[in-house]
Amino acid sequence: MRIINKTTLCMALTAGAIVAPDFAQAVQADSIGASYKVAAQYPIGGSDGWDYMAFDGKRSRLFISRGRHVQVMDTKSGKLIGEIPDTDGVHGIAFAQDLKLGFTSNGKANTVSVFNLDTLAVVDTIKVSGVKPDFIYYEPAHKRIYTSNGGSANITAIDATTRKVVATIDLGGSPEAMVSDKGGRYLYVNLEDKNELLKIDAQAGKVVARWPIAACDAPTGLAFDTQHQRLFSVCHSANMMVVDAKSGKVVSTVASAKFADAAAFDPKQHLVYSSNGEGALMVVREDSPNAYTVQSKLTTMPGAKTMALDPKTHRVYLVSSQFSPAPAATAENPHPHPAIVPDTVVVLVAEPSTVK
Repeated sequence: MRIINKTTLCMALTAGAIVAPDFAQAVQADSIGASYKVAAQYPIGGSDGWDYMAFDGKRSRLFISRGRHVQVMDTKSGKLIGEIPDTDGVHGIAFAQDLKLGFTSNGKANTVSVFNLDTLAVVDTIKVSGVKPDFIYYEPAHKRIYTSNGGSANITAIDATTRKVVATIDLGGSPEAMVSDKGGRYLYVNLEDKNELLKIDAQAGKVVARWPIAACDAPTGLAFDTQHQRLFSVCHSANMMVVDAKSGKVVSTVASAKFADAAAFDPKQHLVYSSNGEGALMVVREDSPNAYTVQSKLTTMPGAKTMALDPKTHRVYLVSSQFSPAPAATAENPHPHPAIVPDTVVVLVAEPSTVK
């Protein structure tokens, strides 16, 4: 995923089914209201860009990647409480709660930083086996860290206990977000430049299925309903593809907003979320495994392309800023982009307007 920075800004400032009674009851029980609202904004300063965010529910902390460092915000107060330094080109953050460790993918340094979740102290740095590590994911069953390496079209697998690289998985395209099944046998990853979704045998370290999702231009964010085996790929092309994780069949296509870069699934509420660079948070209700309804489209801010979900409170955290007008085009830079206005970067807190 591209980091939003001073020279880069995201370009833009159903298959029906009969709903089984038990599924419908689960969706309705203890459900949240139909709409979302922006409930708070917290300034986090600076002029560095941002990419992925991650929420540590155990400690009520939000981690925001900021180009060369990661900011850490206390979500109860909205105040910054620390940072992870020296993460050159940082994209993502992953947590191994069982090991009390966090990991960052540092795209320019081609490294992973390892830090203590309680103290935030960096305890190790791991050189990855690829180039430009972007998305990072922790699979707890086998205690593996995986990085999507956009510059080398592969995935690096790291043993989180020994902090050693144990495998490199060739993909044949530029990977973005990934998820795994409950037991960690299979990984699923979007290929942004191929408009494909891959299924990977994690232990064998090889691709076992390659599913085209042609109508999804530049698939980025990925979420997973493991109970019903449904994958949710969100796209730059203002749509979301729902894919059967067993067969690879697209079972539904849902209208969305442009330039999506992150997705999340709330299994209790049966809701799929996507954050979109054009400035919208989409909330989609899973009526059944094959039927979906847009529940809410919340206006956020242009550039608010990534997010983190708190599944307990159902709050969604996003980040963006104000932008100055784009400079005049030149021969060297024929398509200039707006720049971040310093000290206007904010975390947005979106929450349900009501709870039923």
